[in-house]
Order: sequence, then structure tokens, then C-alpha cells
Amino acid sequence: MSPITRRIVYALAYEGIALVCNTLILAAIGHDGTLSGAVAAIETLVALGWNLLFTSLYERWEANNALKGRTIARRIVHAVLFEGGLAIMLTPIVALILSVSITEAFVTNLGLLTFFLVYTYLFNWAFDRIFGLPASARATG
Repeated sequence: MSPITRRIVYALAYEGIALVCNTLILAAIGHDGTLSGAVAAIETLVALGWNLLFTSLYERWEANNALKGRTIARRIVHAVLFEGGLAIMLTPIVALILSVSITEAFVTNLGLLTFFLVYTYLFNWAFDRIFGLPASARATG
């Protein structure tokens, strides 16, 4: 699969599952179902764009790195950087839609971040197992 096709399949699969999880989590912690769905949909759109950009940048860094492969440490760093960037972008959006303070939105995002850190790590591992490592992570030779 070409790198661009791989990124698109990755991002759509990741964000599709994330949309369902996000809606269910927000509803479970007491937010209105309609607002939970709206927040999840907007977060998914922002995350989809971030996912494509971040993955492209990460794979460019990875391709230029002498050490190949995806170790546990690299997968953790990938998940933390991806989710951290997303949390920074999404906190004001969540505050606006749910009509809560930035602090409340940040706390809500921290709860979601905890879930999504684990989800991101496991999804990346499973995706790489199913589709193989991208060219940027494979040893040349």
C-alpha cells in the first residue's frame, strides 16, 4: 500500500473507532447525548486533520532516523505527542460547545486523553501488525 493510502486508511479507521468511543465516554460522564455527539464529531474532524499531519511528520522523522523499527518507547512517544497536541487543540473547542470553563474542558480532555493514550498505542500496534510497518520504519537493505 502506498504511504498516502496507508495514512488515509490509518486515519479513517482510527478516527472512526475514536468517534464512537468519544461519544460513549462523554455521554457516560454525564454530558447531554446530543452535545456529546456534536463534540465527538467536531473532535473527530479536528483529529482527522491532525492525524494526517502528525503521521506525515512522524514518518518523515522516522525515515531520517538511523534506528529503524517501532520499539515500545517509540510507540509511547508517538502516542503522547499525538494526544498532547490534540488536547491542546481541542480544549477550547470542548469548552465552547459544552459551555464550560477552559479548566473544566481541560479536565474532561485529560480523562479522554487517558483513554486515548492507551487506545492510540494499541491501535498503532494492531495496525502495524495487520498492515506491516510503513517504509519509514523498515530497515533498508
